[in-house]
Amino acid sequence: MSSTFFIPPVNIMGIDCLDEAMAAIASYGLRKALIVTDQGLAKAGVAARIGSLLALRDIDSVVFDGAKPNPSIANVEAGLAVLQRERCDCVVSLGGGSPHDCAKGIALCATNGGHISDYEGVDRSRKPQLPLIAINTTAGTASEMTRFCIITDEHRHVKMAIVDRNVTPILSVNDPALMVAMPKGLTAATGMDALTHAIEAYVSTAATPITDACALKAISLISENLRQAVDDGNDLQAREN
Repeated sequence: MSSTFFIPPVNIMGIDCLDEAMAAIASYGLRKALIVTDQGLAKAGVAARIGSLLALRDIDSVVFDGAKPNPSIANVEAGLAVLQRERCDCVVSLGGGSPHDCAKGIALCATNGGHISDYEGVDRSRKPQLPLIAINTTAGTASEMTRFCIITDEHRHVKMAIVDRNVTPILSVNDPALMVAMPKGLTAATGMDALTHAIEAYVSTAATPITDACALKAISLISENLRQAVDDGNDLQAREN
């Protein structure tokens, strides 16, 4: 059985790596970004901070804070309308799994046209999505790293699974300094989510020696660091691990 891996070409991670990430973003020659986030991060000023850092690299931006938990088709369509109106040439997702998934849907429809439901299933798109940079503020879903996009179809009352090589971001950013504001409950919940993913990968019938190595290391790191990260949210080393 063959194995194929789809992950972002560039993955920047570590304490205070955001500045390095901004330099990498600037190297793509992008001009205007749609920052896709949720209202909480927008109100907390995190989206504005990302916009300011982009501006220092001569990249304009506009914020769309309509990514809801379990983002819906309506969320994707609203964000796409902003992107088209503002003539953005890239998307920056900021948050956890919901903003990342919403951003993937927006970026995919921006280049492929049609309706996000057209891409339900495996590899239904024909063109690469608009360049997508995923900046993570939690540590659980790994949506910033994957080719999976989950969008809720509220009319059918189902969560659509879009599994497509073209929704993988071109760059992922995991700076634990962006995660220190997470409350204890969210830190614990996202950490257990990451642990669940690691265990699922290890027991999967599609597992390989490479995925086993990653899964076992993840289980070890989470076991050794999650309690400390919950106990002291400012422990950046525990957060990074």
